[in-house]
Order: sequence, then structure tokens, then C-alpha cells
Amino acid sequence: MSIVFTSGLTKVYQVGETTINAVAGLDLDIEKGEFLAIVGPSGSGKTTLLNLLGCLDVPTAGTVTIDGMETSKLSSASLADIRREKIGFVFQEFNLLPILSATENVELPLRYLKVKPVERRRRAMEALEKVGLAERARNRPTQLSGGEKQRVAIARALVTEPALVLADEPTGELDTANTVKLMELVCDLNRDLNQTFAIVTHDPMVAERTKRTITLRDGRIESDEAVA
Repeated sequence: MSIVFTSGLTKVYQVGETTINAVAGLDLDIEKGEFLAIVGPSGSGKTTLLNLLGCLDVPTAGTVTIDGMETSKLSSASLADIRREKIGFVFQEFNLLPILSATENVELPLRYLKVKPVERRRRAMEALEKVGLAERARNRPTQLSGGEKQRVAIARALVTEPALVLADEPTGELDTANTVKLMELVCDLNRDLNQTFAIVTHDPMVAERTKRTITLRDGRIESDEAVA
């Protein structure tokens, strides 16, 4: 079952008189439960592709289908609904609100979905339990290590039970030890929950832990390799 399917996906930027083909006619199929890395040199189109898959940007041409919904002709409001309901995001810099506890940060996506407070708290605590941080639920980001902050960010991404989790350089702010721990966690979540993950990374250590590696160059897929 395809969670993500793109056909002829294209994104063109015009910078003065220069035309930049950030993504150039890309066809991609991501199935439920896949765990993949998107790699490539700077300027290869990785972040642009992630933004298109996450409905944060709209294609110049081609289509993106997320969990059975073709997104290229949807309104801004409908795209926002897909982001809230079907996609979880994990960013390099965590993007946690410093005045909120870990639980309250994880609850935020559920607030936007108008989930009732008691249910929000239950689901947030369940998500924190999955990432091994239930005992840190009341701590604010300033009281957490970098690795713990990223675990909270992953819990926040999982709390809506999304079809797809997109991560943009999620280990970029972490040292080697915390990178290893975080990737072990993501591997476990992928295996135990059958959660689909797509990770943009420059780090070979991250890519080698995934089950499929897509290499981009000049907005095109240069290679697509699955681990046997």
C-alpha cells in the first residue's frame, strides 16, 4: 500500500534570470512501514522534496498523493488539514516551545485537531512513553538534553498517528552518542508501530540505519537502493 506516490513531480524557482529546477520530474513510491533516507549533495533538492511531500510547498508540475489523497490541486486549508492529520514533522532544531512542558509540547498537534483535554493528555503521555520519556513529562525544554528534546519532538510527530513522519536532519544538533540512540529509537518505532519514516540527512551513519536510501542529484533520483 502506497503512503506517498509522486508522478512527474517538478519544482522550478526563478531567481532573477536564472531558472532553478530544484525537483525535476521525480517519480517516487513510498509504501506503508518503509524506513528510508533521502541523501545527496547540497543543492540536490532534498529539502525541496521534503517540503513538497509535507504539503509545505506546492509543485510547479506533477502530482503528490498522500495516503490516497492527491494534493496538487487542494486549497491551502485542505493542505493544512493533511499536514495536521496525516503527516508528522521532526526538525533539526527541535522547534519546542520553551514555556511548555514536554507533555504540553506533544499535545500541541492535538489542540489544532480540537481533541478534548483529557484525551490530549492521555495520548501525549502515551507518545512520551513510546519514546522512553514518560518520567520527563513535566520538564520544560531547558531542562532536557539535546537527545531528550529530539525524543519529545518525535513524540509530538507521532501523537496524531500520522501516515508519514518526515524528518529534516533530525540528528544535526546531536553528538554521535545521541545520534546512535535516536536512530535506535526510530528503528524500534518503525518495527514496532509499522510507522513510515522518511529522513533527509547528510550523515552516512543515519542513512545506513535505514532500509532504503534514495540519492538525489540535480533534482533527480540518481539511485534508489533497498537493504536486503
